[in-house]
Amino acid sequence: MSSKRAYVSPLREQAAAQTRALILQRAAELFADRGYGRVTVADIAAAAGVASKTVFASVGSKGDILDRIVGQGVVASGYEQAMRQVLALRTPEAVLEALARGTRVGNEGQFTVHEAIRKALPVHEDGEVLWERATAAYRDALRTAARHLHTLAPPPSYPVEETADLLWFWFGPTGWRTLVVENGWSWDRAEDFLRRTAAATLC
Repeated sequence: MSSKRAYVSPLREQAAAQTRALILQRAAELFADRGYGRVTVADIAAAAGVASKTVFASVGSKGDILDRIVGQGVVASGYEQAMRQVLALRTPEAVLEALARGTRVGNEGQFTVHEAIRKALPVHEDGEVLWERATAAYRDALRTAARHLHTLAPPPSYPVEETADLLWFWFGPTGWRTLVVENGWSWDRAEDFLRRTAAATLC
């Protein structure tokens, strides 16, 4: 006996995907603005213009929402493509310039996601795990860049691991946030300063 497969409307699937994307976008904005602990599912629903039950049906609980936001951020980071470009460069100055530009674009583009996770750290039971997940590929990319710098002339005067630590200090999310958010620098000014500081130390 043949079984009939349920018909799935492409338009309905598209509408559901758009609703889910909107919920995640609004949730990330609220988490970044108010802090994860101060946002309810009802708040997210209101911001997205849907019912609370739609949020649960489409994405899940508040914890599920943050988990998806992190996942989206990892996918959107583009670290692999950026690192292919960095590894093709043959001078330390060019590498550091590319790192300054690339991490600036990444941090500026992922700012809301980073803030959402950062503000969840004190209250989310898996906050540290989410932050590690969100930044693991980022940190690995800078370690790869450090190893590449040591194949060029002149190589940094620091060991590879210390070079990686310094790249994370300058070009990791905390460095960007310190200058742009906490001190009110423009992204352009921060990019120029971090590039020059890294070059003065490593080149």
